[in-house]
Amino acid sequence: MTITLKSGSTVMFTGDSITDWFRVESPDGLGSGYPTRVAGEWGFRHPDRPLKWLNTGWRGDKVQDLEARWQADVLDAKPDVLSILVGMNDVAWHTFDPVNGRPFSPEEYRAGYRRLLEPLAGTELILIEPFLLPIRGVIEHEDLRFDEEIRKLWRADLDPAIEVVHDLAREYGAQLLEADRMFADLSTKADPEHWADDAVHPTPAGHAALTEAWLRLVG
Repeated sequence: MTITLKSGSTVMFTGDSITDWFRVESPDGLGSGYPTRVAGEWGFRHPDRPLKWLNTGWRGDKVQDLEARWQADVLDAKPDVLSILVGMNDVAWHTFDPVNGRPFSPEEYRAGYRRLLEPLAGTELILIEPFLLPIRGVIEHEDLRFDEEIRKLWRADLDPAIEVVHDLAREYGAQLLEADRMFADLSTKADPEHWADDAVHPTPAGHAALTEAWLRLVG
């Protein structure tokens, strides 16, 4: 069953940089990634059902960061539909900050994610898998540098994180967007770098893929 979006409903996206995607710099606050693409495509397909679109994603966020702002960023807005994509920073960040970063704990990730979902009774939910594309070689992103060995460590932690998202989607009756599986399939049709040139942050084509997958979950 898909989620029925009713005219006038509030739809919110939240998560990390993949959702944020320069939203603060954009005039409508939606950024230039998949949230604004979803809003635009919905408006094109359904001009008779206008919606209120919000984006509270923030670059670098982990579950605990979302939790710290959850009341102000999410609960106070009372969204009818909430879409969440978070997890890659939980998995990856300790490899760049071995002093202050903590190794990934699926149990802590599950507990924190559940605390986000608990107060959302009555809100339709879309949970998006965190994802990592199978690119090769050394990648530099901003002031960070990571190679295939680091990405292997990420993958070892990411798979349990994805399992947590699946479990919570079942537990809370949420729609599940299997983004990691989707990008793995797409990477057999075009180089992974076509979809995310650093394995994590989508290209325009990657954001388009997320948009199409998201829109299949609503009607």
